[in-house]
Amino acid sequence: MTGSRTVTTRPAGHRALLVELPDAEHTAAFHAELLRRRAAGALPPVEEIVPGARTVLLDGAADPEALARELSGWKVRPGDEDEGDVVEIAVRYDGPDLADVADRWGVAPDGVAALHMSRTYRVAFCGFAPGFGYLTGLPEELHVPRRATPRTRVPAGAVALAGPYSAVYPRSTPGGWQLIGSMPDPGRLWDTGRERAALLTPGTRVRFVPADGVGAGATR
Repeated sequence: MTGSRTVTTRPAGHRALLVELPDAEHTAAFHAELLRRRAAGALPPVEEIVPGARTVLLDGAADPEALARELSGWKVRPGDEDEGDVVEIAVRYDGPDLADVADRWGVAPDGVAALHMSRTYRVAFCGFAPGFGYLTGLPEELHVPRRATPRTRVPAGAVALAGPYSAVYPRSTPGGWQLIGSMPDPGRLWDTGRERAALLTPGTRVRFVPADGVGAGATR
């Protein structure tokens, strides 16, 4: 994949550049390329790199126009599935939407747990609430729609699905995702006492593992 065919750049204020990509796969690969080049000292100075679903914002650029010209000539290699730190999140598969998701997937409730834990996910971007990471990695046949009626309160630690994403709610908020489980210690997701408050940052790989040695709480 090459920058000239997949990258569109737009100015965003005086010192920022918004890079638009065609899809999540290209966005993830472009974000990874930015991080590789920054680590190698080969990226022109920028203060922040903020990925989205199909965009990457480069904020605090000394010369956005020159940066845009450079990006247009980049050769961006496909993302490496084995690249990046791995965070394990313990889950009890006991969510109120577990049975509905099982029906959609054509499996028993414990099959949802097995399928969900069989994948390695990657944080594509963060948003919605502090510490909330949008995790990609579910194959298309396991995508599920949001609920027709959102809940007024989703508890902290709820493990959820919506469209192509998995997520864990770091705090109690309204939400319309399908809830399949719970994380016993959601305080890990956002801790202002750490140097890096968010546990899940863009590019981090995530694996879900059984909490207390139990994969599916509903089938104990």
